[in-house]
Order: sequence, then structure tokens, then C-alpha cells
Amino acid sequence: MSDNFILPGINPDAEYDFGDLGCGDLIIALLKSMRSLEPGQIVQVHATDPGAPVDIAAWCNMIGNELLADCCGEDNAYFLIKKGAAS
Repeated sequence: MSDNFILPGINPDAEYDFGDLGCGDLIIALLKSMRSLEPGQIVQVHATDPGAPVDIAAWCNMIGNELLADCCGEDNAYFLIKKGAAS
């Protein structure tokens, strides 16, 4: 995932591939992975589970992260998230 094709001009600070992890497992993995990031940093996520768009959007809203882009890329499974101050 070295090329960011979701939003041109934005270079993610981190990239994670969660494959087909679903629901709780996906959110726990995402939460743990983002702990090391500073507020304002951006992460590019690849998640192929059919529920990922809903799960990631709801989690971002609940935690205070900003979902910059979703369902993008070659398999509509890329997400761009900006870490919020409270997360």
C-alpha cells in the first residue's frame, strides 16, 4: 500500500492492512494500531470485510477520529482516517 490513491496530496503517516478482519476484531486491531499516532496524523487502512465501511465510520464517529475517505481504491476497501485529539 505504498501509493496513496485515496486523496491525492495526502501522505499517510501509517498504513495498516487488516484483511478480512470483521466487526470487533477489526475495531480492536485499529484501536491498538492507532495508539502510537499523534492527534492529526493520518492512517490509510485496508479492510475487506463487507461490514468494514459501517464499522469504521461508526468507530471514527464514536472515538472522535475523522474519516477522510472510505470505500476507495482498487477493491473499494481503503479508508483514510485522521486521528482526533480525544482518541
